[in-house]
Amino acid sequence: MIRKSALARAFDVVNYGVLALVGLVTVLPFIYIILLSLTPASELVRREFLFIPHALSIQAYRYIFSNSVVVRSLLVSVFVTIVGTTINLFMAGLMAYPLAHRRLMGRKAIMVMVTFTLLFDGGLIPTFMVVQKLGMLNHFSSVLLTGAIGAFSLIIFINFFRQLPAELEESARMDGCHELRILWQIIVPLSMPLIATFVVIFGVDHWNRWFSYVLYINDSTKWPVQVVLRQMLSTSDASIGDKSILRDMAFVPPNQTIRMCITAIATIPILCVYPFLQRHFVRGMLLGSVKG
Repeated sequence: MIRKSALARAFDVVNYGVLALVGLVTVLPFIYIILLSLTPASELVRREFLFIPHALSIQAYRYIFSNSVVVRSLLVSVFVTIVGTTINLFMAGLMAYPLAHRRLMGRKAIMVMVTFTLLFDGGLIPTFMVVQKLGMLNHFSSVLLTGAIGAFSLIIFINFFRQLPAELEESARMDGCHELRILWQIIVPLSMPLIATFVVIFGVDHWNRWFSYVLYINDSTKWPVQVVLRQMLSTSDASIGDKSILRDMAFVPPNQTIRMCITAIATIPILCVYPFLQRHFVRGMLLGSVKG
């Protein structure tokens, strides 16, 4: 067993201390938001500042969820996150697989156009006009299809596919497999770390997206939770909930509690998904990174 020197042990202590401090600073705001959202209204009125409440209450959550709009917006967010992530993965995989082969005719010209979009895009007004002319306004397609393929994710997919053994594809072709079957039965199973990585990236992007919905969708029944809760945050008063449930409450939930509930509702669901895919995240990014 190798014994560390005193300097190395001191470095480890300082290193772990700094990491623990950074982790604490990162986690404390989430803990504060959750605890404050569970603080009874009466206690929050009496105390100007608190971190650990004397009691916990779900009155504010009952108040928020008394509005069916919140429940519907959560379902919309889950729907567009799942469908949008699936579309992103499907389109990126279909486009990256042929571009990963150097024998593809016109590959360099296509890659130039792809990398060009990293620096310049069509702009807000031209994109809106295209969506309008295609008749996609007030449809989920206006949000899901306008960003179906991104240059960054496409380049990562291409570099990942290039690192896979070419002998696997050659043997599959000798057995009579066509390209789509090779992609589905050979490439996709080998790409699970990369897919898990971009499930997180695409999922977080779709869950947190709100500006595109405000821009393209006027029907409030199709708004996701981020848009609805943003509207509720700007008008956080008793009109957002069902007043009949407040009969057994000593106080209407204060605006501060409502804000914390809104933040928790919009944040916690996507945080619950990350731990299940975290072990694939770093590996997938390294495998698909650009190498010299």
